[in-house]
Amino acid sequence: MLTHCVRDVLSKHASVFNMRPCSVTLALLHTRGLCSASEGLDLLQLFVDRHYISPGRTNMQLCQRGMSCSYGPLGTELRRNMLDQWWHSVSRSGAQVFGISSLSCSEDRAQDGCGQVKITDSENFKQTLDHKELSKEQLLQRVHMLLQRSPSVRTNFLQGALEQFVPSLELVNRKLPFGLAETGLCFQPSDGSGCPAEVTQTSLVWFCSPRTSSQWLDHWTRLRLKWWRKFALSPSDFNSSDVPVEELETAASRGVRIIYNFPWGQEPLETLWSRGDTELLQTYKGVRSKLQCRDGRKSVPNVVSVTGNMDRGLMAFLSNSFQQLKRDDTKQKLQQRKVLKLHPVLAPVKVALDIGRGATVELRQVCEGLLQEFREAKISAWPGYLETMPTSMEHLNAKYDEMGVLFTVVIGENTLESGLVQVRSRDTTIKETMHVSEIKNFVSRYISAADNF
Repeated sequence: MLTHCVRDVLSKHASVFNMRPCSVTLALLHTRGLCSASEGLDLLQLFVDRHYISPGRTNMQLCQRGMSCSYGPLGTELRRNMLDQWWHSVSRSGAQVFGISSLSCSEDRAQDGCGQVKITDSENFKQTLDHKELSKEQLLQRVHMLLQRSPSVRTNFLQGALEQFVPSLELVNRKLPFGLAETGLCFQPSDGSGCPAEVTQTSLVWFCSPRTSSQWLDHWTRLRLKWWRKFALSPSDFNSSDVPVEELETAASRGVRIIYNFPWGQEPLETLWSRGDTELLQTYKGVRSKLQCRDGRKSVPNVVSVTGNMDRGLMAFLSNSFQQLKRDDTKQKLQQRKVLKLHPVLAPVKVALDIGRGATVELRQVCEGLLQEFREAKISAWPGYLETMPTSMEHLNAKYDEMGVLFTVVIGENTLESGLVQVRSRDTTIKETMHVSEIKNFVSRYISAADNF
């Protein structure tokens, strides 16, 4: 079985499909134009140049739309750091939250086959359409049956959490509230013009008593907005707003969006819904006895869902962290300094190691020793000393600033003689001298302090 968009196949048989038995999504990716503002394009190109996202127009469009794209090494590490911090935030919130893992593809996720993203074998689909002796109605019936038998891929984690609710009750002795959390790839449904694209989602499904669901929605909104602002260079660019009544999901009585002001406009990063108990009852076919919990009285819990788009969130943090500053330099070199001031906890590279003047072999040995120390301390380091092309420190600093590297450590002749190295800060550009034995602890304390701020 292979996942395929079947637009090319369907186009050969377009006359057959004048009728639409159900709204199954089956088309190619639609493209939305990139930001018309030049700064938006320049920003995306910078992320490509500095290994956050892979090159290519389509890939840049996916990234700008908030879809999962091909990430470079730094983008992959940034996303991993974000997901780690998301999990820490929900698990350390004082609430009882359990991690779960659900199937990405399920045959029983939607038995009617309508309104779902389906996976099917393109060859099997083509063979079904090639029965030219069949009438249009017969072909439609066969296609409909094929899609009914085909498994659905998830568009969110809600159903998986609802199915895990009853098995999880034993863990909490049937006491409310508690939550089930999951992260991974989901398919973003198409708007009718293209094939669904993958999105890196975070999900917290919170089960609480009916009388407290509104308060819990407010509680999680405050925590989630605080989380986004904690890692932001400009926290005011992150805001929350109520979902208009006409845009509420079917089962939801209230919704809140956490949004970011991109150069190309506002986009939602997370959506929180107060969903009531309808979907939970539907999952367990209305059997209330299975669902009743103790919260002072026996009741079927209400559901509050918190769904985040970490691909769009990654773009938000990159966009928010970018600064273009005038450099005070009497030589008038590099009059402007571009820098990604990513939060120290999220920054993909904490330290860059480079060598200055001196015996190259011995200096590299020192660098290798330091690199090993950083790795053992789980501090990501960039081995700049392996660069074979000669580059001035001025240009290296400019490169590392655009990569978002926190500190640049230069090992030179003084290191071999006295153990001293030069350390440059990304945020202040101040250079200070430090003993080589102090570097690891200095960086660790710096990151820890930023995390606790």
